[in-house]
Amino acid sequence: MSRIGREPIKLPSNVKFENKDNLITISGPLGTLTQEVAKSITVECEDGVIHVKRSSDVKEQRALHGLYRALLNNMVVGVSKGFEKTVVAQGVGYKISLQGSNKLVMDIGFSHPVEFVAPAGIKFEIRQPLEITVIGADRQVVGQTAASIKAIKVIEPYHGYGFHYKDEKVVLKPGKTTGK
Repeated sequence: MSRIGREPIKLPSNVKFENKDNLITISGPLGTLTQEVAKSITVECEDGVIHVKRSSDVKEQRALHGLYRALLNNMVVGVSKGFEKTVVAQGVGYKISLQGSNKLVMDIGFSHPVEFVAPAGIKFEIRQPLEITVIGADRQVVGQTAASIKAIKVIEPYHGYGFHYKDEKVVLKPGKTTGK
């Protein structure tokens, strides 16, 4: 059996679970998320604990078993605590400002300011001058938004100018040396 799939998911007291024809809806203080589950996977909630079960031991169903359990666990964590990912801008003269809670305006070395609007369910915070924190309930959307911001200005390998994740180690190439 899948080691991940057989782990139960405990629901916090402020999170609600609903299953209608394999369409799972989990709602909490930070929002509502839905996930459609394959017909071969059964999801049950009893006494505040979600159990994910599969109908047979076929390799494909074993993979789906662990996948849907992980997705449902991410949904529970997302609507109760939320997810965040921090992107850091590194460069001389870079400025990042926030308009409202969902629009970034960035001066990052281009001839024009770059504007980035957050998708639905995502908000931005600037905790330090060049650190953008992406916050949301859906883990996939948070990660994709952070990756989209990072792709605006890819790290330059000699000086390290550009965007990188806060926990990412930037490895620089050595510059030219004299021929002695």
